[in-house]
Amino acid sequence: MNNLKGTIKNISVDQQITLVDIQVGNLDMLAIVIDTPEHASYLKLGRKVKVIFKETEVIIAHNPISEISLQNKIPGKILRMEENALLTKIELDTNLGPLSSIITTRSAHHLNLQPGQSVVALVKTNEVMLSV
Repeated sequence: MNNLKGTIKNISVDQQITLVDIQVGNLDMLAIVIDTPEHASYLKLGRKVKVIFKETEVIIAHNPISEISLQNKIPGKILRMEENALLTKIELDTNLGPLSSIITTRSAHHLNLQPGQSVVALVKTNEVMLSV
């Protein structure tokens, strides 16, 4: 599980869904919360939160990325790769701290990923969880 620290900087609500802008280090990240500030007391501007997402939800791409709907883009460098028959675990060094990704070994080979290579970690907004 990836776990970063951030601060809520904007909250947008539509019906029972909240889009939360979080400042994480020098990057802005987004999370979708199926709740509202009226029922989730941690949804407050300036609130310190943990930004959590699974390794299996981290997509790896080469940089630069042209147009894409994914908004959580974290640049980093591959530190280590643990390759198995089906899955490869990739450990990244980023300005936000260490991150892990688990992708198929087939994808790792297709992208020709290697330690030392610069990449971008991508995380969909609906895969980001917030905790206090």
